Amino acid sequence: MQPDTSPGSPSRHGDSGTPGAAAGRTSDRAAKVRFRRALALMLMTLVLPGSAQLVAGRREVGRLALRVTAVVVGAVLVGALLFWLWPGLALRFGTSPFWLNLLRFGLMLLAVGWAALFVDAWRIGQPLSLVRRQRLTMVGVNGFLVFGVAGVLLFSAHLVTVHRDFMLTFSDGPAQDASHGRYNVLLLGGDSGVDRWGLRTDSMTVASIDADTGRTVLVGLPRNLQNFEFAKDSVMAEQFPDGFNCPDCYLNGVSTWAQDNAELFGKSKNPGVDATVEAIEGITGLDIHYWAMVDLQGFEDLVDAVGGVELNVRDRIPVGGLGSDVTGYIEPGQRKLNGHDALWFARAREGSDDYSRMARQKCVMSAMAAQISPATLVQHYKDITRATSGLIETNLPRSQFATFVELAMKAKDQKMSTVSLVPPAINTADPDLAKIRAMVQKGIDKAEGKSTGGAKGAKQAEKPAVTSGGSLGTRDQGYAANQADDLTAAC
Repeated sequence: MQPDTSPGSPSRHGDSGTPGAAAGRTSDRAAKVRFRRALALMLMTLVLPGSAQLVAGRREVGRLALRVTAVVVGAVLVGALLFWLWPGLALRFGTSPFWLNLLRFGLMLLAVGWAALFVDAWRIGQPLSLVRRQRLTMVGVNGFLVFGVAGVLLFSAHLVTVHRDFMLTFSDGPAQDASHGRYNVLLLGGDSGVDRWGLRTDSMTVASIDADTGRTVLVGLPRNLQNFEFAKDSVMAEQFPDGFNCPDCYLNGVSTWAQDNAELFGKSKNPGVDATVEAIEGITGLDIHYWAMVDLQGFEDLVDAVGGVELNVRDRIPVGGLGSDVTGYIEPGQRKLNGHDALWFARAREGSDDYSRMARQKCVMSAMAAQISPATLVQHYKDITRATSGLIETNLPRSQFATFVELAMKAKDQKMSTVSLVPPAINTADPDLAKIRAMVQKGIDKAEGKSTGGAKGAKQAEKPAVTSGGSLGTRDQGYAANQADDLTAAC
């Protein structure tokens, strides 16, 4: 039997029983406690900024940080509640450069302040008292938290800046009241190319929008319309009192004529658009409240920015033609088109005509309106603003932006109607303006659910089953998308 180990002799399990070993274990345990405390201080700063300083005795700094945290959290909760109860308030907040600027600077200050609290929490944790491995871990965790939290806040501030800059592209002019409960917005497609911006309008559509429900009627005007009147007492009416009846004078040439005679329009920045508005008001009898011109390259970039648009391609659509080589075709079927192909789907005329093209353009408008959701806008917002900045020109005032976003959201759940001033209903060379105005009013009345004088319960005429130029219908019978109570069904 072996004798018991004496107090002064070495242990059978090593020298762990010595005072030095005990001190080492105590030192190790103290280091682990300090390490856990240091990590806890940084996590406390992540969850409740200022709590680490308060616990460590830096009461003034801790209380200030906690007060700021309470104010920020309270503001976020109150704002979320208000925006949930009144969504329009959120839109108005999001369209105000003042509030956006305030939010931007607030996010940057939070990023700097929170990062400083993380660094201070790391200092309070006494990193120099830790072993090398623990110090490196502390540096890594602190760096991850500093750059992670501050990076998210600074990136958010950048997105707010992008949005604010986009909002600043809108004018700050006076808002106009709706006419007979509707806003009428002229949508213009500008011909793309060197020295051609604003010189010729490639497509013209009036979006007549119910000011309460968002129910929209698209009124399409052919670019080759002739012999029409201008709005009374307008600049163009003074120049053409008998109407635009000069040789080879078409609706899409009004803009060119006005820009060649810009002095007649005083200090106007957009004489071509002003003259086109005067023409369309004279033709349709509608008051045009606002206008927006989209460069065709801008449209292509916009479609790419939202990830493409899904369209029902009924026939092969040539890419190119009419003065250039056909370089390919968009094949029939339910297809998701990128910006390049969507643009050619909308503007191709090789093997078809202007009126088929107008029908396809309305189908593109309908698809874009239906498929671009708020989630898509948020996800691709930076790309969208980059695509549209400088390529969309409008006189819509900033104060009305939120109103039209609300109307667009309402319109997504409603049918979109079309009225097009094209053959066979209208002779574009010698149009009956009274008939045109009656057609437009009838289309609006039907969209508003008013009786249009037809037999009660009468069935709508069946749409032609044939296609021509990629659109359902023919030039002689009319294209379904040009005269539709439900544009989505017609496409």
